[in-house]
Amino acid sequence: MLEIPREILEATIAQAKEGFPLEVCGMMGGVGHRVTTRYPMTNTDASNEHFTMDPKEQFAAVKAMRAAGEEMLVIYHSHPESPARPSQEDIRLALTPNVCHLIISLERPDEPVAKAFRITAGVVEPVQLTIAG
Repeated sequence: MLEIPREILEATIAQAKEGFPLEVCGMMGGVGHRVTTRYPMTNTDASNEHFTMDPKEQFAAVKAMRAAGEEMLVIYHSHPESPARPSQEDIRLALTPNVCHLIISLERPDEPVAKAFRITAGVVEPVQLTIAG
């Protein structure tokens, strides 16, 4: 299970809409299964089909999480024109253990969809997403 405050999810969806037609990305930190902080990143690929987080922003976010007593719980990105499910590239590049992968689909821009997954050694498992607040 993954719990995300409504305002953090809404800000993430807003980031995806603002970044359209490109993929956007970032991380979320928290404790246990509860997200407390969102760390938006620059997609250095500037692509609508894949993303790479800016390494300096990534390092700063990890440092901020540690200072706040948080763990990295989520790596998120958007799918501007495809469903909220991991692509083959998402699965291949999911190398960070013990994190959820949150995908925001804008396939229907007026009805964004958010889904979470655990991806371990190429195996994708859905994660129950709870919106708090």
